[in-house]
Amino acid sequence: MAGAEHHTMNPEDLQKLVSMPMPYGKYKGRVLADLPGNYLTWFAREGFPKGELGRLLQLMHEIDHNGLSDLLRPLR
Repeated sequence: MAGAEHHTMNPEDLQKLVSMPMPYGKYKGRVLADLPGNYLTWFAREGFPKGELGRLLQLMHEIDHNGLSDLLRPLR
């Protein structure tokens, strides 16, 4: 994927995925880790928001896309 940024996964980011609510949109208030895969894929297609939220949504998309969502279960 040209231009894709790869970040090292850190524990703080994983903790944020299970605790940070989506601040706006159709799924406002839903924890990032609970966002549906098709919504994350939409962001991947249309562009992730700037800043931390976008970085976390991109991480969640990669986790979801690769079938790794169970990794977050112990953090909940």
